[in-house]
Amino acid sequence: MSSSVEKSLSQVRTLVRTNELKKAEQYLSRLVRSEDEHPNVFFELGNLYHLKGEIGRAIKSFKKTLDIDPSHTDASISLSVLLNDVGQYNEARRIFEDTDRRVKQGAAGSLIEDKHINKKFSLKHLELADLYLTYNRFDEALFELKKASALDPENLEFKLKLARIYSKKGFKSKAVEELLRLKNENPEFHEARVALGVLYFGLGNVLEAQTEWEKVLSKNPKNSEALTYLELSKNASEVSLS
Repeated sequence: MSSSVEKSLSQVRTLVRTNELKKAEQYLSRLVRSEDEHPNVFFELGNLYHLKGEIGRAIKSFKKTLDIDPSHTDASISLSVLLNDVGQYNEARRIFEDTDRRVKQGAAGSLIEDKHINKKFSLKHLELADLYLTYNRFDEALFELKKASALDPENLEFKLKLARIYSKKGFKSKAVEELLRLKNENPEFHEARVALGVLYFGLGNVLEAQTEWEKVLSKNPKNSEALTYLELSKNASEVSLS
C-alpha cells in the first residue's frame, strides 16, 4: 500500500478513536473512489459501518476486502463474526475454518505463532461456545471452549468457564478438579476460589465452601462475591454454580 493511502487510513483510525465517525466516513468515501483496489480501505470502511450498526453495509465491505485480497485474515474474522450474528451460521463457519487453516499454515506449511491473531480466533471459539450453551449443547460448548483456551492460555476466564460447563453438565468432580488446578496455579485469581466455594456449597460441603470464601476475603476484604456467598451460606440451603 502506498504511503499516502496508509497515512489517510491512519487519519481515519484517529477520527474513529475520537468518535468523529461522519468525518471518518467522508475520508473513506474519497479513498474508495480513488483507491478502489486497496483492501484495507474497504476493511476500515467495514469497521466503520460495524461501529455505526450498519451491519449489511459492513458485511458488503468485508466481502469486498476479501474479493481484493482473499488472504486478508482480519477481514475474514470480522466477516465470520457478523455473519454469525445475523444467523448465517454455515457461511460464518466456512469462512472461519478456511481462515483458521490459512493462519495455522504458512507458505511452507510452518505454524504461524501470532498471539494477536490467536486471541482473535479464541474469541470466535468462545462465541461459538456461548451459542452452543444457549441450546444446552454442552459437549460442543466444551469442545469450542477448549480450543479458545488453547489459543489464549493466559485467559483464566476461559478455564473458569470450562469448570462451570462441567458443573452444568453434571460432572461435578471434574469441575472441582479444574477449579483446584486453576486456584493452585494462579493463587491471585480469586474468582477460582469463589467459584470453588459455590461448587462445594452446592455439593453440601459447607465448611470447605466457607473456607474458600474466607481465604478470598483475607486477601481482598472487599470482594463482594465472596462476602455475599459467605453470608448466604449461613442462611441458604443451596447455591448453584452459575
